[in-house]
Amino acid sequence: MRSIRLLAPLLLILCGSDPARGDSLFNGVDLTGWHADIPANDDADEPAESFVVRNGMLVSLGEPRGHLITDASHRDYRLVVEYRFAGEPGNCGVLVHSSTPRALYKMFPASIEVQMMHENAGDFWCIHEDLAVPDMLERRGGPKGKWGGKKGELRRIKNLTDGSENPVGEWNTMVIECRGDTVTVWVNGDLVNAGHDSTVSEGQIALQAEGSEVEFRKLDLTRLEP
Repeated sequence: MRSIRLLAPLLLILCGSDPARGDSLFNGVDLTGWHADIPANDDADEPAESFVVRNGMLVSLGEPRGHLITDASHRDYRLVVEYRFAGEPGNCGVLVHSSTPRALYKMFPASIEVQMMHENAGDFWCIHEDLAVPDMLERRGGPKGKWGGKKGELRRIKNLTDGSENPVGEWNTMVIECRGDTVTVWVNGDLVNAGHDSTVSEGQIALQAEGSEVEFRKLDLTRLEP
């Protein structure tokens, strides 16, 4: 674990520019550049907000469930996300290469999800897309014939570490690097997942409302050379 922590900053330097110089996807004031897709609001007389701006932070309220999606599509980038669970820890995620809305369970857009669920940060969940990692048989949890991104298939790819998250209430830093057909993830300096041969390499970025309140204070994107 110690060696992974020491290598992470070096890898970030070798891979490109300092993520601190990225352009923010969140302006700290409102949700300009984003739109929400909340299925429960389709027939609601008074649609409820799942995402708000509070004290300069973007907040996923957790309910009603859905996604906050960038208006623009992105490829070849490093995304730095600083987040924490505001109360009881639970589930959330960052979806990269998002495209078709409500592709799975009439809720989740086609994408590669980078999991933020408490004690599982850095898992991949494939949603009508797919990617590969080393040790697929062990980390995919079943035989190759069942791997995939659709209902009934083995969509989860377990992360590489345990204990990378900070204690509940403290801020976590997740770095997601998407370059070509690869997706690499660090949590608090630990390399927690690295996928390749992704079936998608471009799309929108989405945040989840998935049952727990989560605060985001940084969503900075740095473009990378292909």
